[in-house]
Amino acid sequence: MLKGLYIAYTGMMNEQNRMDILTNNLANASTVGYKKEGSTSEAFHDVLTLKIRDASIGSRLIQRVGSNNPGVKIGENYTDYTQGSFRVTGNTYDLALAGQGFFAVEFTNKAGQTSTMYTRAGQFTLDKNGYLRTEDGDFVLDTQNRHIRLNPLLDTKIADDGTITQNNATVARIQVTDFEDYDYLEKYGETYYRPVEGAVTRPGAAEIKSGYLEMSNVQVVSEMVNMINITRAYETNQKIIQTYDTTLETAVTQIGRLG
Repeated sequence: MLKGLYIAYTGMMNEQNRMDILTNNLANASTVGYKKEGSTSEAFHDVLTLKIRDASIGSRLIQRVGSNNPGVKIGENYTDYTQGSFRVTGNTYDLALAGQGFFAVEFTNKAGQTSTMYTRAGQFTLDKNGYLRTEDGDFVLDTQNRHIRLNPLLDTKIADDGTITQNNATVARIQVTDFEDYDYLEKYGETYYRPVEGAVTRPGAAEIKSGYLEMSNVQVVSEMVNMINITRAYETNQKIIQTYDTTLETAVTQIGRLG
């Protein structure tokens, strides 16, 4: 009977994990370039392992080792890279990627160490020295992994292939990088991604749209519906635990007394 308590407990833990991810999605529903996350769950393992060829029980016999673990197991989190909708801004340095790929930026951590990160958030600006930076102040990189520096006093045009021109002269070309398998990308913060061991890069096929921003791909209505379903599932498991608690109390206080 106590296994039912464990099953309900693991169900509540799984729903809590789903709720944490969902609320983070809703909190970033208006974040430029944000990609929503989801979670998976796994069924319980019937047997942890098997013991074979043990002379103490006979070489031809198989003995089960470990205990039965009922309930649900929290699986892996995943990111949905579906493209979000575009918002028109009219700002030349607001860029959106139409298709697969990421902007490359030079990220600097608190210790002053730099590394290349990738993002879909194209809310860029020029600093006082003319360098193209992200909203967080990181340098945007060109196809040669160099900082992009422009003349703030000149009109700027950015073509679909990322070529930046001023006074009809090419100044730089924005780097767009894609990956063979997004499973080798690790999320950093809300909109940054960094490759892990095994990641294979390739040129991005996305077109760069100047004057647009790619918004979050979170569908608020769908997330609210999921929130209701998660809440109901959590409450159902909670009621199961309460029922077991009442049953155990009755067994201890009444059945035990009759004995």
